Amino acid sequence: MISLLRCLVFWDLGLLEASSNCNCKQVHFPELLSLGNCEVFISPLTLKDAFKKNPLISTLLSAHDQFITSSSDIFVDEPSEISVSLDTKEHFVEEHLHSQLADVTREGDTRQRFDTAISARFSQGNENKHNLTPTFKSTACNYAKGRWVADRRRPLYSGFKCKQWLSDMWACRLTKRSDFSYEGYRWQPENCEMPEFDGSQFLRRMQDKTIAFVGDSLGRQQFQSLMCMVTTGEERPDVENIGWKYGLIKPQGVARPDGWAYRFPKTNTTILYYWSSSLCDIQPINITNPNTQYAMHLDQPPSFLSRFIGRFDVLILNTGHHWNRGKLNANRWVMHVQGKPVEDRKLAQMGNAKNFTVYSVVKWVDSRLHLYPRLKVFFRTLSPRHFFHGDWDTGGRCDSTTPLARGSEVMQDESGDPVVEAAVRGTDVRILDITAISELREEGHISRYTIKSSDGIQDCLHWCLPGIPDTWNEILHAQI
Repeated sequence: MISLLRCLVFWDLGLLEASSNCNCKQVHFPELLSLGNCEVFISPLTLKDAFKKNPLISTLLSAHDQFITSSSDIFVDEPSEISVSLDTKEHFVEEHLHSQLADVTREGDTRQRFDTAISARFSQGNENKHNLTPTFKSTACNYAKGRWVADRRRPLYSGFKCKQWLSDMWACRLTKRSDFSYEGYRWQPENCEMPEFDGSQFLRRMQDKTIAFVGDSLGRQQFQSLMCMVTTGEERPDVENIGWKYGLIKPQGVARPDGWAYRFPKTNTTILYYWSSSLCDIQPINITNPNTQYAMHLDQPPSFLSRFIGRFDVLILNTGHHWNRGKLNANRWVMHVQGKPVEDRKLAQMGNAKNFTVYSVVKWVDSRLHLYPRLKVFFRTLSPRHFFHGDWDTGGRCDSTTPLARGSEVMQDESGDPVVEAAVRGTDVRILDITAISELREEGHISRYTIKSSDGIQDCLHWCLPGIPDTWNEILHAQI
């Protein structure tokens, strides 16, 4: 029997067929997007056919709830955005301000409303409905649940030595900071042992393999951390710079290239990083105009990823802190979907645009994993900010040196980043869940000990190295 309903539509599930009086636009993405009060007919396709057409049907809601849901429960209001004057060269902005712009998913009301809406949708009772997706309790280790413990064997490398890989602005041992107690802790998962990290052993395990980090400046920190970890911070003149093989060459007049790629010849292991703060493709609208705007394709992965994904054995993605109006305006980025500027006001809101992109890139990567069976993909969750008594531009501070002042344990089963957790559910993309464990480590940020500091501005976004990103890589090592 065919039912006539007013609903929010998941067009790309292939389960809905618009009636003749439906004025909805067809959209092709796995994000929840309100299309208004639209009359649709539910085609009587089987669940088996639905899964064949789109495996993401099980990643969000039950099949029934994916067809019918209240749009007001999903979208957050437009957050208050920071309007700042920034250099249009994104790398220049990132180097001098250390990406201290506010993350759109703050700890305030906007984040809470979004989390509540998503959680409510996932936990809706199904007393009167068939549960179309089987549920079971996973026996796999939850690396994000556990506690921080003191360990005299930390750090894993010297912050004085790792100059070959570590940026000066993140090497807190080279600043005026005098307290380094934050270095002396390791993460212990609750129900499993995390293997000790040994750089030489790691390289042997990764023989003839390529590890790629694609993301923002926090992804770059994780990349530099891993380079220091596998070399124990020692100089390695034998390591080859092969950035040219990936087009990572510094253009004339630019502070640095779009990334780096290094090969360890003894094991033929490559570790690389590519800078993509938004994880979507960005292309000039008019290549002949030096002041052109750039199309920010929310539904397309970075061209670097499209081009080189077949070369990777391990891929780590991240995004989050660059999704604000100031960044987009400064870089003249214009949101596009399906090759056209975004006109839907709700999708154009920063939080919704970011979440849409996360779902899109996860779906794209997952759709290609069958082509590269050796590839393991991880989406790293959001690294938390710790601005107290203000924000980055209003006197916000994070100058506490007391380790674990807010506790040492994470006992929650769910991720501290519900968007990434939901996006990867039901796919072969894995979650690298670091949000809650990093939330407890406010003392580990750069704080006021910046080399290129500005009066009254502290870096409560990036981390000192050695430091918290080393733990991210230990968890990555365990999951690989």
